[in-house]
Amino acid sequence: MADPASYRPARQDIPTNPGVYRFRDEHGRVIYVGKAKNLRNRLSSYFAPLHQLSPKTRAMVTTAAAVQWTVVGSEFESLQLEYTWIKEFAPRFNIAYRDDKSYPYLAVTMSEDVPRAMVTRGEKKPGNRYFGPYSQAWAIRDTLDALLRVFPVRTCTKGVYQRAERSGRPCLLGYIDKCSAPCVGEISQEEHRRLADDLCRFMAGHARPYIRELTRQMNEAAERMDFETAAARRDDVGALERAFERNTVVLADTTDADFFAIAEDELEAAVQVFYVRGGRIRGQRGWITEKVEDVTTAELMSNLLQQVYGEAQTGLAPAASGRRKPAAQGSEDVVGQHRRTSELAYRQDTIPRTVYVSTEPDEADEIRGWLSQLRGSQVTVQRPQRGDKAQLLETVAENARQALALHKSRRAGDLTTRSASLQQLQEALGLPDALMRIECYDISHVQGTNVVASMVVFEDGLPRKSEYRKFSITGDAARDDTASMYDVIHRRFSRHVEQQRRAAEKGLSTGEVSPDAEEPTSRAFAYPPNLVIVDGGPPQVAAAQRALDDLGVTDVHVVGLAKRLEEVWVPDDEFPVILPRASEGLFLMQRVRDEAHRFAITFHRQKRSKAMTVSALDEVPGLGPAKQKALLKHFGSVKKLRAATPEEILEVKGFGPALAVKVAESLGGERAASSEPGVDTGTGELLE
Repeated sequence: MADPASYRPARQDIPTNPGVYRFRDEHGRVIYVGKAKNLRNRLSSYFAPLHQLSPKTRAMVTTAAAVQWTVVGSEFESLQLEYTWIKEFAPRFNIAYRDDKSYPYLAVTMSEDVPRAMVTRGEKKPGNRYFGPYSQAWAIRDTLDALLRVFPVRTCTKGVYQRAERSGRPCLLGYIDKCSAPCVGEISQEEHRRLADDLCRFMAGHARPYIRELTRQMNEAAERMDFETAAARRDDVGALERAFERNTVVLADTTDADFFAIAEDELEAAVQVFYVRGGRIRGQRGWITEKVEDVTTAELMSNLLQQVYGEAQTGLAPAASGRRKPAAQGSEDVVGQHRRTSELAYRQDTIPRTVYVSTEPDEADEIRGWLSQLRGSQVTVQRPQRGDKAQLLETVAENARQALALHKSRRAGDLTTRSASLQQLQEALGLPDALMRIECYDISHVQGTNVVASMVVFEDGLPRKSEYRKFSITGDAARDDTASMYDVIHRRFSRHVEQQRRAAEKGLSTGEVSPDAEEPTSRAFAYPPNLVIVDGGPPQVAAAQRALDDLGVTDVHVVGLAKRLEEVWVPDDEFPVILPRASEGLFLMQRVRDEAHRFAITFHRQKRSKAMTVSALDEVPGLGPAKQKALLKHFGSVKKLRAATPEEILEVKGFGPALAVKVAESLGGERAASSEPGVDTGTGELLE
C-alpha cells in the first residue's frame, strides 16, 4: 500500500485553473480520471488524513503512485476531456463511467420536415445534428430549456405533434412561448426550419451575432423606456451566454492533428504535445529538457519535431537540443508514454495531416517536406492565428508554462538540490565561506529615464522577500548603468558600514540589534552578504567592486551574470567563469538574477506610471494632489481641463473663485505654449 504523502504535490505548485487530473499506479496505468473547477482545491482534498476519506477514495489514493493534471480553459472543456480520457483509459476507480453506456447529446432532427430538438443517446442517425456529449442529462436539459427562450423550436414527440395538429390547439410549451407552435400554423415549416438552423449555428459556436442582436434590441427598448421588453431581452442574453461556452478541447470530427507548444528560459524548456484524433484529445505528453546549447525557439521547435517523429518508432525520448530530464509532477514522462501505447486507441507515432506549433520551426519548408515524405502525403506545419485551434494551442502552451514553473519551483524547494547548488557555486567561484546570504542588484530604465534599481536577498537558497529593497537613481548617477550600479552599491554598503560603526561603539557584533535601537529596521542592512551578484558583465562588476573598495569593504565578493551566454564575471579577470549549462549553481544564479530583474521592472513600471500621471497641474501654486485628483476625475483629462472656464472649474468640489481663476490662467498659458508644432497636447501627461 502506497503512502499518499510520498507523491503529494505541494499545494502552491498546483494551479487554480480548471482542469483534468489523473492518478496513476506504480506501473504507470491510469486508475482514476477526474475534473475540477479548481485543481488546487480538488487535489488537496485527496490528501486529507486517511481516516477522513471515504473507503473508495482511500483505496484509490493508496493504490496510486503519482498524480498528474492538465489545465484547460473552462469547466465545459474539462468535462469533455474527462469524458474522452475515461473512455480511453477505462480507469478502474471511475465506477460511474466504467460501463459502456452512451452519453446524452443534444440532437436537432434536421432530417424531418419539422425539425425537433431533443436529448438523445445511442446511435446517431444520418441527417441530424448532434452536440455534446454531456456527462449528466440534466445539464443538457437545462441548456436546452435556456435556449428555447430565444430559439423556440419544437421539442414534442411525434404523437404529441400530430394530436395538436388534429385538435388545432398547441401544447403547454406553445402557450408559454417556448415553442413557436408550427403544429397549429403559428409559424410556417420553412420559418421553423430557419429557426432550427439558427439553433444549430448557435450550438456550433456562432453565438456572438445572436447575443449582439439581442443586446441591441435590449438597448433600444431601454431607450424608448419599454423596460418590460428590455428585461426580457436581458434575460435572453443571459440565457444564451450561460448556454454558450466555446469548447476548445473538442474540434470537428474530421480533425487529426498534433499540437506542440514550448515554454522556456535560458537553461531549460518545457514541451507539451496534445494528440487530437477524430476531434478529440487522445493523448498528451510533456517533458523538461535542458538546453545544452544556445538555440532559438524556432531551432528548438525544429529539433523537437525531428526527434519526436524521427525517433517515435524506436521508443527513444526526444531531447529537443538538450538532455531529457524526469518530468515534473503533473506532466507526462515521454519514455513512459511510449511504453504505455497499449493504453491508447491510436498510434502516437502516426504523422497527422496537420501539425500545429506555437512557434514556426527553423527551416520550416524542409521540415514540411521531410514530414510529408515520412507520411507519404502532404503535411502542413503551421501556427494557427485564430479560432478553436488557436485556443487549443494556447491551452497546450499554458500547460507547458505550468510544467516549467512547477519544475523550477520543485527544484528550488528541494533541500538537497539547494544545498548542492550553493556548494557548487562556492566551489566554482573559489569562495572561502558558505553562501548563507546572496544579494543581487539590477538596474531598470527606459532610455535613461525613471532609472531605478532593485536589491533582492536569498538566504540558504530561498528568497527573503522581507529584505528586498528598491532604489530611485537621479542626477549624475543616472547617466549610465555603471554609474547607477556604483551609486546603488555605495548607498547600500555605506549604510552597512555606518551600522557596523554604531554596533562597534555599543559593543555589539555585526548584525546584532540593540534592544533599545531607535531604528526598528536597522537589521535590514546590518547583515552583510557573502556574495553580491550584479546583472551585467565586466563594466557593471568593476563599478560594484569600485564602490566596495571606496568604502573599505573587503569581506564581500562580487560577480556578474551576463544574460546572453550566462557567463559569470569576476573582478579583474579577463575571462569569465563558465558553469555547466546543467549546473545547479548556474540555475540558482539565474533564479536570483531573474528575481532581481522582476522586482526592478515592477518598481520601474510603478514609477513610470506615476510620472505619466504628473501633468501641468503640478505647476499650479496651491494645487495639491487631492485637488489635482478631483479635477482629473471631474474633467477626465488635462486636455479637457485646459478648455474649461473658471466657472466650470468652480463646479468641482473644494474650488473657490480665486483658485479656479489661477488654474484657468495657468493652464491657459500652457495651452498657448503647447500650440507650437511638435508638442503633444493629447493626453495631459507630463510634457517636456
